[in-house]
Amino acid sequence: MQIKYIHYIWEWPVRITQWLIVLSIIVLSLTGFYIGHPFITTTSTTDFVMGWNRFVHLVFAYIFTLAIISRLTWALLGNDLCGWSVFFPWLTREGRHNMMKMFKYYTFVSKELPSDYLGHNSLAAVAYSGVMCLYLIQVVTGFSLYSQFAPGGTIHNVFGPLLVWLGPQALRLIHHLVMWLLIGFAIHHVYSGWLMDVKERNGTLSSIFGGYKFREKEEL
Repeated sequence: MQIKYIHYIWEWPVRITQWLIVLSIIVLSLTGFYIGHPFITTTSTTDFVMGWNRFVHLVFAYIFTLAIISRLTWALLGNDLCGWSVFFPWLTREGRHNMMKMFKYYTFVSKELPSDYLGHNSLAAVAYSGVMCLYLIQVVTGFSLYSQFAPGGTIHNVFGPLLVWLGPQALRLIHHLVMWLLIGFAIHHVYSGWLMDVKERNGTLSSIFGGYKFREKEEL
C-alpha cells in the first residue's frame, strides 16, 4: 500500500482571496454584461435597474481590487509555495525544464506526468502570472471608465489620463475582451484542476477549500 503524506499548501489568505476573486468575477461579468447590453425593459426611471447594476458592479470592483492587493501582498508574506518566485519559473534553467515537461504532458507528447512540485506546476504558475496581469488590466480600465462620472475626484486624478490617451471606447473594448478571456480561463482552470486531481489523486480540488494536498514519499 502506498503511503501518502499530507502537506499544507494553500494558506488561508490565499484561499480567501481566491474565492473572493471568483465571486467578484461572476458578479462583475453578469452586471458588466448588462451594463454593456441592457435587456430589461422598464416603465419608469424609478425602477433604477441600471443604477442598481452599476452600484453592485462598483461594490464588487472594490472587493475584486482589495482581493488582488491582498493576494499580491501575501506573495511577500506567505510560504514558499505561494511566493513571488513561484510565478516566474522561466527565470531559472530548472524552471524552464519543468515548464517544458508539463507542456509535453498537456499536449499529449509525453505520457509522463511530472510530479516534482507541491503547489502549482511551472506551466500553471506562468499562466497564473498572466491572469494576474489581466486582473490588473480590468482594474485599471474599469476605474478609468468609472472616473468619467466622478470628475475631480481621486479616482479621476489617478485613472482619468487613460481616458485621454486611449479614449472611452477603446477602454470599454479592452475591458469587455478581457472579461471573456477571464471567463475562458475559468473554464479551462476548472477542467485542468479536475484533470490533475484525477491523474495525481492528491486532493487538488479539495485543497482549494482546506489547503491540504497529498503526495507519496517517492514523489517528493
